[in-house]
Amino acid sequence: MYIKVRRDTLVILILAFILILSGRLMTYVAFASSESTGDDVPIAGIMVKGNDIIPTSTIKANVEAAGFRSNSTINGNTLITSQRQLLLSDAQQNAAEMVKKSTIPGTSIAPINAVDVQVDTKTGNVVVTVVEDFSVLQKNMSSIPKNSTNSTNSTKAGV
Repeated sequence: MYIKVRRDTLVILILAFILILSGRLMTYVAFASSESTGDDVPIAGIMVKGNDIIPTSTIKANVEAAGFRSNSTINGNTLITSQRQLLLSDAQQNAAEMVKKSTIPGTSIAPINAVDVQVDTKTGNVVVTVVEDFSVLQKNMSSIPKNSTNSTNSTKAGV
């Protein structure tokens, strides 16, 4: 009927109980003293659609410059970055303006006509839809003066 428990076993069991209880208490205190409530949605990623000429990395860099970085969060209709807080609609408008200024690498040609930035406030996904104007490329390519090969050959020494 009686269970025999030695004194050292009883001490070990009491210490284990106190250790578990204090661990639970510390976890509760740490959670209660934290500032965030867990309602913020982190920016999960940026997806670019419709680009043919401009590299995706250039467009993503411009969207990230507008505030949609990996360490930014969305709380309701507010975008919270490490530097500022702004309305989500303003951040979308800023991102669209930044993407419109994207140029072809090595040139000053900006062929993007229209940009649509959509943000899913539940998952944190940012979708950027781009419309590029190919006629800008044809106009700029036709205005470049063509060098003739004869003028370069006549500059050789001894000719």
